Amino acid sequence: MLAASLLLSACLVTPGRFESTLDIRADRSFSFTYKGEILASDVGKGLGSMPVGDDPIDDAAPKDRQSSLRTALQSKEQGESFDAKGDKGDEQQMQAIAAALSKEKGFRSARYMGNRRFEIDYAISGRLTHAFLFPFNSDAQIVLPFVAVELRGEDRVRVKAPGYSNGYDKSQNPMGGGAGEDAAKALDGLFTLTTDAEIVSQNQEDGAQDMPQGKRIVWKVTPLTGEAPAATLRVRP
Repeated sequence: MLAASLLLSACLVTPGRFESTLDIRADRSFSFTYKGEILASDVGKGLGSMPVGDDPIDDAAPKDRQSSLRTALQSKEQGESFDAKGDKGDEQQMQAIAAALSKEKGFRSARYMGNRRFEIDYAISGRLTHAFLFPFNSDAQIVLPFVAVELRGEDRVRVKAPGYSNGYDKSQNPMGGGAGEDAAKALDGLFTLTTDAEIVSQNQEDGAQDMPQGKRIVWKVTPLTGEAPAATLRVRP
């Protein structure tokens, strides 16, 4: 699912100013939050070729009906170019996408603030019986996940946050320079991982801090962050 998502080229979304948390328990229960800015570029391009697949959060069967976000994006594709800044139709479409996102699972609020910038409040909990990606929406064709949680073998969980760095392969950036570079300069946030599971490895140089319910690792994310936050945990089979 992650590989298929990364091959798509319709929508580049990147963090702006944000705070994000991920809590993973040894029993595989987890909670994830993201509160802050999301910057969007080139939304809706190529939507017609997008296959409908399972939602990696819900592990549900493919939906027979279109989601509100797909409807909004299709309307955008049939309208004027997304690249025309200040275009009234473009602004209206961004408002429609924000309204559609606010109806998606986990989005407590989604507001369009102008200039392709969204204010997002997202929170979700569940069990890690399958991979978890954020953001993910098959209708929006997300290119770069901010956070990916993958299951490795029977008892390991790998956390990596490629969106919380500027170290991803820029040769695969569909925006090239310009807007992509502007988005990179806007990166400003904190990503906190908490767990009571064994920490097999992690790449925060200050290491894990003790807390009453286990360990905590905090990554400060800036435009100079070149290595994506990453950790591997051992959980119960």
